[in-house]
Amino acid sequence: MASLELRDVHVDLPVFTSRSRGLLNSVFRYSQRERARVEAVGIFTYRVHALRGIDLVIRDGERVGLVGRNGAGKTTLLRVLSGAYEPTQGEISIEGKVSSLTDLTLGMDVDASGYENIAMRAIHLGKSRREARALAADVEDFTELGEYLHLPVRTYSSGMMLRLAFAVSTAIAPDILLMDEMIGAGDALFMAKAKARIEALMARVKILVLASHNDQIVRAFCNRALCLGEGRILYDGDVQSCLDFYKGQAGRDAA
Repeated sequence: MASLELRDVHVDLPVFTSRSRGLLNSVFRYSQRERARVEAVGIFTYRVHALRGIDLVIRDGERVGLVGRNGAGKTTLLRVLSGAYEPTQGEISIEGKVSSLTDLTLGMDVDASGYENIAMRAIHLGKSRREARALAADVEDFTELGEYLHLPVRTYSSGMMLRLAFAVSTAIAPDILLMDEMIGAGDALFMAKAKARIEALMARVKILVLASHNDQIVRAFCNRALCLGEGRILYDGDVQSCLDFYKGQAGRDAA
């Protein structure tokens, strides 16, 4: 069984700037109401209340979509669930292995070869050295990088690096998969292969948490959705009801 549980989780992020608070808020493009999330804590130092009072339980079999406008807290929540951010306050309980597709290159070394990076990335995702070596054939087939896998990845183009990082990250089916939008870079052939690979991976995981601005993606892959705003959960329910709530909220804010 896999599960995620957050109890009264808060995340405060420090921001250091030589500029005034008014300019900081203007750069962030916060509304007047959202500016309450930015707190001056010292000279040229501010704190952004990225998440506030999050209570959430996600259980085995749930595919949860996160919706909300930019700055609502979706990516911060994913980073908390992945362990990248420690809560400022509150508790997190996670059962199961977690894999995050929010930073595909995490754990990779540009001076190491493609094959060495396959092993390092797989070990970072919780595999043994023997299991990591066994993934090489699958990654070779997907990336079609051939002899380039023997070379340092600093010699790769950005597209080659993306293919390698994506292939390794999706070669392992975790218990819990976290995604921040679907993969959105690469040529048409890569995109078609990537979409098929992600769909196969999603079918094998026990829990999916997916942040997206695309309603069709949320409807296609999720059976539950959360609407976030100002670092809080504003709505938690079935996908269509949540999307309707979000659209209604956006309409009220625009009025």
